[in-house]
Amino acid sequence: MLTAARSTPAPPKNGTARLSVISPGPLTTVQDQGRTGYAHLGVSPSGAADRASFALANRLVGNFPGTPALECTFGGLSIRLDAARVVALTGAPVPALVNGRPVADPTRFRLTAGDVLSLGRPNVGLRTYLAISGGLLVEPVLGGAGHDVLAGHGPHPLRAGDEFAIGAANPCPQVPVELAISRLPQATTIVRFRWGPRHELFDRSDRQRLTTTRWRVSADSNRVGVRLQGDPLQIGKIHLASEGMVRGAIQVPPSGEPIVFLADHPVTGGYPVIGAVVERDLDLVAQAPPGIGLRFQPISSGGRTMKLASRQRITTKS
Repeated sequence: MLTAARSTPAPPKNGTARLSVISPGPLTTVQDQGRTGYAHLGVSPSGAADRASFALANRLVGNFPGTPALECTFGGLSIRLDAARVVALTGAPVPALVNGRPVADPTRFRLTAGDVLSLGRPNVGLRTYLAISGGLLVEPVLGGAGHDVLAGHGPHPLRAGDEFAIGAANPCPQVPVELAISRLPQATTIVRFRWGPRHELFDRSDRQRLTTTRWRVSADSNRVGVRLQGDPLQIGKIHLASEGMVRGAIQVPPSGEPIVFLADHPVTGGYPVIGAVVERDLDLVAQAPPGIGLRFQPISSGGRTMKLASRQRITTKS
């Protein structure tokens, strides 16, 4: 049986560049591109919730793909570097201050040794990614450096006083930052999904309700999943054997209000999954703050997994 495994930031050594955390904000974690190969043990991939913005931040500072960086939820992060580095901010746009002075274009800029960088609150989106040239040096756990808020794997969420060693600076690509754009949700965001694997357990009215309701993102959401509020589906309580679940799975608990699972998702726990959000639109869901609207748009799906659902032995309560 696996138990939660935590890593710690690599202790800075003499001569090693260092990042010091002054304030972590509501929630800032180290993330990478996730763990692979442990789903059969119930270990979720974790990793950056908005993978496109995470990857973009690393590209802007010349890091290799997947280099550990910071995922800052709802701003408020304040750090100090003791060496000069180019940094990039992507995802939810936030005001950035260096030593108390606003940064005109915070997409990519240079910090000198001793500079203090402070992030404000985002007006659009939820998660901001801070990549530093050279990346954070973090000991991986099960092949990943990201923190899993459900299982507890990886380095703990940032706390004031934490220190991280930073790798050697990389040459930065000379790309126009105006082309470095993150996709962010609007007041009502349409996300595409595929039906399955248990959609045939739902009657026509429930399937129609899923796609015609303007769902509202609940404040009770996190990296595990996005809870939605709206006209609930009427399927009632379903008993299924617990099953593996993919990132983006749309699960319907007994309340009838769907949950879209994100990076730190568990197994199903016996509730049916009616569909799965397509990969490209998952980053939009991860950036959806509480109160924003979501609509589901179905797209064509393969037929085989649908047929499997009808063979599942179940019991249903109204």
